[in-house]
Parts: sequence; structure tokens; C-alpha cells
Amino acid sequence: MPTHYKGSDAEVRALDAFIKLARASSSLASRLEGSMHLEGLTEPQLGVMETIYHLGPMCQKELGAKQLSTGGNITLIVDNLEKRGLVERVRNTEDRRYITVHLTEEGKKLMKRVFPRHAKAIAEEFAVLSPDEQTMLSSLCKKLGLGKPEYEEALTKVRRSSDG
Repeated sequence: MPTHYKGSDAEVRALDAFIKLARASSSLASRLEGSMHLEGLTEPQLGVMETIYHLGPMCQKELGAKQLSTGGNITLIVDNLEKRGLVERVRNTEDRRYITVHLTEEGKKLMKRVFPRHAKAIAEEFAVLSPDEQTMLSSLCKKLGLGKPEYEEALTKVRRSSDG
């Protein structure tokens, strides 16, 4: 359903796109969360575990930045994963203030079982788009996520490096 707002063409167009993007994201997340709930995981918990699984142990602040989560939220996510024995916090021996989050053996086993299934489900959902459309969507989402000033700065850097 498009917006009913009677603003400028630019506002109506942007609101319409925003509504469709938000609804598509919500609908897709709802369809994908079924397999996670069978394992008792929330989407943010799976995101934290996937990050550590593929990128290795990292501190909570880095995890929060990767997940776009606040410090308090990432702490709660890690606390709940730790209670289940899926992650552990390891204090650095040289700087005891620095704590990294690691997957436990149980966490690694869970990811080996769950993540391929999750990736397959995502691929099946995205199959409604052609490969070119998926690439375009990825690029558009990145551009939208960066925002106008950051995107223009990044684009300028790319142009400079290709000119040089």
C-alpha cells in the first residue's frame, strides 16, 4: 500500500519506497525466523554467533558495531548466549580490561548445523529476484545504509583512485 501523505513528489516517492522496504524486510525476517526459533535463537543472537563464527572472537564493542546494536543490547544478547553455553567471555591476560567473546564448542556445533540451513533459506527467499536484481538490491541497500554524505565521500574516493 502506498503512502497517503499529500506532500511533494519527492516526499511521496521516498515514503512509498520506505514503506515497501520496511514491509519487505519485516516479511522476510518473519519467514526466516522459523528455523532459528526451532533452535531457540533470536535473530540478533544468530547474528552475533554468525559474526564470531565467520570473523573470529572479538570484543563486545566490535560485535555491537557489526550488529548495529547499542552497548546495553549487545551485553544482553551475549549474556543470554553465555547462559546457554554457546559463547564465553575471555579476559585478555595482558590487559584485563579487554574481554573477547568466543564461540564455545557447543556454539560451533550449533552454527555448523544451523547456519547452512539458514543460508539456504535466505537463498530460496531471494530466488524471486534474478542474480542481477540481487546484486542491484545489495548495492542500493549499501548506498541507502551509508547515507548521502558518507556515500558521496566514498564515491569520490573510488573515483579518485580509478583516475590515478
